[in-house]
Amino acid sequence: MTLQTNVDAVTDRASTVLLRFGPMIYGPTVLFALGEGAVIPLIPVIAADLGADVATAALVASALVVGQLCGNIPAGWTVARLGERFTMAIAGTLSILGVIGMVFAPSLVVFTASVFLIGFCAAAFGLARHSFMTTRVPLSFRARALSLLGGTFRLGMFVGPFVSAGLLIVFGPTASIWFFGACLVATVLLVLLGPDPERVIPDEPRPERDQGDDDPLTDAMLTEDTGEAVTGSIPTTALRRAQGSNDGVFRTMWLFRRVLSRLGVAAASLSAVRSARQVVLPLWGVSIGLDAQTIALVVGISGAIDFALFYASGQVMDRFGRLWAALPAMILMGAGFLALAFTHDLSSAELWFGVFAAVLGVGNGLSSGILLTLGADVAPKANPAPFLGSWRTLTDAGGALSPLLVAGITAISSLAVATGAMGVLGFVGAFAFLRWVPKFVPRAKH
Repeated sequence: MTLQTNVDAVTDRASTVLLRFGPMIYGPTVLFALGEGAVIPLIPVIAADLGADVATAALVASALVVGQLCGNIPAGWTVARLGERFTMAIAGTLSILGVIGMVFAPSLVVFTASVFLIGFCAAAFGLARHSFMTTRVPLSFRARALSLLGGTFRLGMFVGPFVSAGLLIVFGPTASIWFFGACLVATVLLVLLGPDPERVIPDEPRPERDQGDDDPLTDAMLTEDTGEAVTGSIPTTALRRAQGSNDGVFRTMWLFRRVLSRLGVAAASLSAVRSARQVVLPLWGVSIGLDAQTIALVVGISGAIDFALFYASGQVMDRFGRLWAALPAMILMGAGFLALAFTHDLSSAELWFGVFAAVLGVGNGLSSGILLTLGADVAPKANPAPFLGSWRTLTDAGGALSPLLVAGITAISSLAVATGAMGVLGFVGAFAFLRWVPKFVPRAKH
């Protein structure tokens, strides 16, 4: 009876806190992602109208990802000094300038710079939310809160293209960009005029250690990240010494180089496999002769399955541990890619395409929030933003390099070989998670 009462109390607390995050974190996230999702499909189209050929248009579209990669580390510096709320407000305001630049760009160079600026600001906006949740959400439902954060972003990106299609039909080609601008204005107003999340919800207190026990946080570990297993967040004494200097972010990267080069690279592999799904599925549909409508339907169903599972991922991580979400996700996506690679020339290739697209959607859905959660688990509690900037740079780099890897292998060999390579990467990533999560993530969480 007492156990059930405790469970009910934790559940009630989770619901209460998550609801309080709504107007502070989840609302701005949906608005930002909704506008961004409406604009992304139009970037190559507008680039072509400004004189870009197909290759150049693809390069312009990649400026969004490049901007996000470049923005993570400066965002960590900004959040550490100005706080999450002001960083989100500044990022939203600068994004509005990017929207204006996209609408009135006189040349392809200005348009590309505007796209880069939006990606740069998206990194700052995302890191500010991630840092806030890391310090405010209790460990008992951290994964659910961060999975919900990832789910709200996916909702915006999923609905955004449909909104864009309707606006294009009714108002013309620039309507979607103005819609993004309106979403950004609403986001900035919500962040500035809504309740200050940094005051409404205080930092989650750290559990105190019994000084009489043998404590694994030795003096050496308090000075530098040694890579040894710990039972709490990675120590932050050395980080606090670096906070006052302008090189605090890079100092943080050096101090936590072991966890970043091990668990961070494992996380980057998951990001790469996720990104490969978005590239491989449309290319596979084209290569087996499907029309655009059928490909869009299959990819849409895969995305819907992915979106439907986002909160289930958080439940699994909070109740059973991080590995119970990371391993099934990587194994499912790895197996899906590997199996799909052998179906290209079969008479039932279309059927298998639909089946394995669904498998990849399930795997991706089960991994919702895992990168945010692992980053929060290993980030220093006192000042997570500089570390999270490095963490998100690694994961974004994995997502950005994956399409290039698929394109390169396809050019050298075939799409089937490239798809199989992504499957192998999925299994390598699963092994990396199995190896490094128990080493770096507190035992209670894996």
